Amino acid sequence: MAGMDDILEALPIDDIAAQLGVDPSEARRAIEEGGATILSGLQRNAQTPEGASALEKALGKHGSEVSGGTVDLNALDTADGQKILGHIFGGQEQAVAQKLTDEPKTAGIDFGKLLPILAPIILGLIANRQKGAAPDSSAPADGGGGLGDLIGGLLGGGATGSGGAAPGGIDIGGLLGGLLGGQK
Repeated sequence: MAGMDDILEALPIDDIAAQLGVDPSEARRAIEEGGATILSGLQRNAQTPEGASALEKALGKHGSEVSGGTVDLNALDTADGQKILGHIFGGQEQAVAQKLTDEPKTAGIDFGKLLPILAPIILGLIANRQKGAAPDSSAPADGGGGLGDLIGGLLGGGATGSGGAAPGGIDIGGLLGGLLGGQK
């Protein structure tokens, strides 16, 4: 999954593990699950003209989070990450974090701490990819192509707007569909 690998390569996993109080392998698994959940939520939002437009606007404000291919956790704005999650999950970000925290495969991980770290990083990666993409790739998504394809590429093509399983096996589509009540 090239996109998730990009996210993992940009992150100081040992530092995140220390912040979460877990070992690096657990942090890596949690980052994969949390990252896939955020990307699935973004992809879901990008399927509507309003969601794609809002995402385009948000991407214009991001990109510096991943400077030189790495992330400085001390410079990361987790308050902004919390706002991003609110937009992605329609105010259900705490329920999403709790659902991930309750999953057996990621038990013991505080996704309430992790997701606000991941959200601006993922937007930064998408913004940087979009800037480097072909000119027609930056056109607003209208249910397919463009931004939706870019996000799908980060998901590794394994998940669609209706969901899919994250690398560790959590059904992201079921999680988001159940919490958010179908398409926005």
